[in-house]
Amino acid sequence: MAAKIHATSIIESGAQLGADVEVGAYAYVGAGVTLGDGTRLHHHASVEGNTQLGKSCEVFPFACVGGKTQDLKFAGGNPGLRIGDRNVFREYVSIHCATNDGDFTRIGDNNVLLATCHVAHDCVLGDNIIMSNGAVLGGHVTVENYVVIGGYGGIHQFCRLGAYAMLSATAKLVHDLPPFFIADGTPAEVRAINRVGLERNGFTPEQLDRVKQIHRLLYRDGLNRSQALEKLAAHPQAASAEFARGLAFAQSSERGLAPGGR
Repeated sequence: MAAKIHATSIIESGAQLGADVEVGAYAYVGAGVTLGDGTRLHHHASVEGNTQLGKSCEVFPFACVGGKTQDLKFAGGNPGLRIGDRNVFREYVSIHCATNDGDFTRIGDNNVLLATCHVAHDCVLGDNIIMSNGAVLGGHVTVENYVVIGGYGGIHQFCRLGAYAMLSATAKLVHDLPPFFIADGTPAEVRAINRVGLERNGFTPEQLDRVKQIHRLLYRDGLNRSQALEKLAAHPQAASAEFARGLAFAQSSERGLAPGGR
């Protein structure tokens, strides 16, 4: 089917629209934009800059996707934004392009960003992420697959959130949040494993037990970080997917892991 374009929308020359694209009333598509097949822009939505959206994305009213970085170090060029398939960006979401020429802010597939969320320059988001209303990511944040960020959660620049982790509503994260865990507070501290999230994503009792062992070594056995990593690496189940993911994340942390809390 042909694209469905409202007469009041603005499509700049050079924009590329796939099959079955829908652009609503007063929506804007910039000259450097590519919209994948089946993507829908609601009324007053805006997609601009060097931006590519994949297939079957949905951009709700007053969202701004592909805006210029807010980084004061921006020195020109044509940095951009690359977004995968089946993403939903609700009202007033803002997602910015990268800062340096040739770099990209990146978002994977099947993510849902609720109203007024913000993704800053040079962030990298994986797949199946949920950001609740008002959650904000500073620049260069990495969010791995299946992460949930609660309403008005704030993440400091260069932090990482590991796969299947959850940051609670209104929490402020200033360190890296390891996979599988829940963090809460200001500043955020790791409180427990993300049991409900893991069970919803099909983790078996055996996998949950391994996650609990990782949590105990990192946060409950009174070990310093070096000792905990040594214990993780020497554990009889170190070759399991859960131990390997947790160990690799901790070893590569530059900001340090979020501290433990009660």
